[in-house]
Parts: sequence; structure tokens; C-alpha cells
Amino acid sequence: MTTVIPRCTVVGHGRLGVALAAALRAAGVAVDGPLDRASAPDADAPVVLLAVPDGEIANAAQALRNPGAVTFLGHCSGATTLAPLRGRGRAQHAFSLHPLMTVTRAGADFAGATAAVAGSTAEALALATHLARTLDMNPIDVPDRDRAAYHAAASMASNFLLTLEWAAQRVGHLDRAALAPLVRATVDNWLEQGPAQALTGPIARGDEATVRRQRAAVVTRTPDLAELFDALTEATRTLAAEPARA
Repeated sequence: MTTVIPRCTVVGHGRLGVALAAALRAAGVAVDGPLDRASAPDADAPVVLLAVPDGEIANAAQALRNPGAVTFLGHCSGATTLAPLRGRGRAQHAFSLHPLMTVTRAGADFAGATAAVAGSTAEALALATHLARTLDMNPIDVPDRDRAAYHAAASMASNFLLTLEWAAQRVGHLDRAALAPLVRATVDNWLEQGPAQALTGPIARGDEATVRRQRAAVVTRTPDLAELFDALTEATRTLAAEPARA
């Protein structure tokens, strides 16, 4: 089991690479970078972490100018398996570390977040796990067969939520500040009670007349959102029926 993280090179100067390099450095890890992936980085640290777009992982691995010095080669993709890191003679151990956390231009606080980890060897998995814990994240082992589903769930929970709030603003002509307390309370209730018990509103109480009035308003004001409203209405009816099936 790895107990000390050796020197680490972070490749990728995007939001995640910058945030991870800063967080690792703040946690006491010796970090080189983040280095620009386009400049054939001269990575001579025992651990190299590729914080690059999914489609660039294999190219970034090939571009390393001193691969013989690398013992552990990892990437930060949630949806990608370890395949782009294998069979290239680049490192003895391949791993991945994906923080289940949104990273903005302002950075990110990884403490308390979940992190999906994987490793081609026991040593690689131990390193990925220790990296996550060093950043105060909670590691979960996500095997290759579940990577796409795991990442789809992350997109639904984060990206799709923003799409829904964008749609709500358009329908209601409301600003973010007006909706934010409702959204925060909904998330808190979902976390505490679960989705079925936290559900409120006309669908939960069987008020179909109100749902019809809502739909008419959506069609009138934002007709392009009618299909989204219908799909979410049906999904919410399914959720509302869950206690009856339990």
C-alpha cells in the first residue's frame, strides 16, 4: 500500500489541471506544473497525472519526452477507461482519478467530494486512492464497465441541473437569486429524505389541472421547451408513484 505520494507532474493547463496542481501542492505533495500538454512536456516525476480532454489522453501519453522516469501514469477522465494508457511502454502502472466535482474558473474545493479511482495494478489503485484521500476526497472504485454510466450520472446531476435552471428562468422570467433558495432547499431535502419523499408540487399531489395550466404557459411563452416539460412531467409522475410500488 502506497503511504507517501512521490513527486507528481500534472499535465494540462485547463481548469482541472490548475485546480488539482494547487490542491496537491497545498496538501504537501511535491508538484511540477501544471504543464502545457501541447509542448511535449518533459515529465521526469514518478507520478504523471494527465488533466486533459478525453480525446487527448492517448496523445498526451505519447507526447511525454521522458517516459522512462514515470512509474505511475494517470488521467482524470470520468468516462474513459485505462485503455489509452496501456500498451504504450510508458509506465509500469496506469491509474485514473476523477473528482466528482465541478471546477470553474475560480477553482474548486475538492474536500468532501467523491472521486472515482481505478488502477491497472494493486499499486496503481492504492496510489489513486491515496491521492484522493490526500485531497480529502472519498474514493470509490469504478470499474471499466461502469465508467460511462458513472459519468452520465455526473452529467445529469450537475450539467442537466443547470439546463433545468436555465429553462426555469426563461419560463418564469425569474432571475437566479429568486430561484436559488428553492433549489438549495430541494437539494437539501433530496439529500436528507431521498427523491420520492422530497418531491412536492402538483404532480406529487395529483393536481393534473395545474399541470395542464403549467404546460399551456410553457407552450405560449417558450414553445421550444414544451418537449422538455413533457418529458420531465412523465418522469416526475414515475417518481411520484414510487412509494406506492414500494
